[in-house]
Amino acid sequence: MIIKILKLGAIVLASCVAITTTLAQDKQVKLSNTDIIKLDFKSLAKKKAQLKVNDAALLPAYDALIKIADELLQYKPVSVMDKTDLPPSGNKHDYMSIGPYWWPNPNTPNGLPYIRKDGEVNPEVRNYPDKENMPKLCEAVYNLSLAYYFSDNEKYAQHATKLLEVWFLDTATQMHPNLNYGQAIKGVIEGRAEGVIDTRQFIFALDGVTLLKGSKAWTNEKDVALKQWFSLFLNWLNSSKIGKDEMDAKNNHGVWFDAQTLAIALYVGNNAEANEIVTRAAKRLDIQANKDGLFPYELERTTSLHYSVFIMNAFNVIAKLSEQTNTNFWAIETPSGKSFKKCVETIVPFITKQKIWTYPEIRPFQVTDAYPLLLHAGNKYEHPEYLDFIKTTAKGNYNKLLLNLF
Repeated sequence: MIIKILKLGAIVLASCVAITTTLAQDKQVKLSNTDIIKLDFKSLAKKKAQLKVNDAALLPAYDALIKIADELLQYKPVSVMDKTDLPPSGNKHDYMSIGPYWWPNPNTPNGLPYIRKDGEVNPEVRNYPDKENMPKLCEAVYNLSLAYYFSDNEKYAQHATKLLEVWFLDTATQMHPNLNYGQAIKGVIEGRAEGVIDTRQFIFALDGVTLLKGSKAWTNEKDVALKQWFSLFLNWLNSSKIGKDEMDAKNNHGVWFDAQTLAIALYVGNNAEANEIVTRAAKRLDIQANKDGLFPYELERTTSLHYSVFIMNAFNVIAKLSEQTNTNFWAIETPSGKSFKKCVETIVPFITKQKIWTYPEIRPFQVTDAYPLLLHAGNKYEHPEYLDFIKTTAKGNYNKLLLNLF
């Protein structure tokens, strides 16, 4: 059962999944690998109060959450030490992933430099399970923390704390706060800017940490130690060549960089940097969006609707986090007349199939990818029809979706 809960849809886009539903056959089903919901803590508090008085509308989602969390109590801690092969540093504490479509060169004695076979995944990626383990860890922490928050049962906080300790804090198993060897291509480059997006899941693990505050397990000492780890990681993101290259990315990678650094800056209490990041994200929106509210770099992809929603989910995270800064990203309008609101209202008719998407899309769009955007933007911009669309597409499973608790 634990495998069903934790199995991720794709190596390249693996992420911590926040939404789970239960079908009539009582099978846990992943909705997507990009349907991550940034938590609204004020909304969570209201839902918790409703559950305290046994609000019948929320009980199916709560029961689904507790079932997931109970299964996750059997999920053993993972760490960067689980790698079979060593990164170039020779130290397993350094996170490493390799480009999945790069294979040994058959024309050289040592197989170097690797060559690209687009769409064919080199099984060697399994020797570096960091990229798979880390999203599973984030998902587990997120869901266990939610279960603790709503139930006040310390067993969920205790296990979430153990998972966090092993990955981040225990000196015997902790990840070094860098991504020097992310998305490596052997014989070509030891690490690439593209590897930084691997850790966008930390955004949601930090939501979990916020929910753990007040538990007996997540002590102030542990929180201080984790803040120190993330302060070092934020410094690496801002100062390393890899981090700077990712910050300069002109597609969704740059936006997810902003979302990730914004979440970390707020967690460690660097409010000045958080304000700067939101301003940078607004400039990025101005540059990357076209006059219609779409994103040309994402439109070039073979799954262009997926990537158009993917970049909007990143901006959606930034908008939620901006509520803790001096800039309201929900309401900004850029010098050239761009706005997140306009982008939302441009993309949603294509998501809901009121308009026909004419850009490349070699695989069917998975509508659950859009749930985070529809949920938060629907509330902020007073579009109740967005939530109605979620209800319609989820059909009889809607009441069991965890997003009802958010």
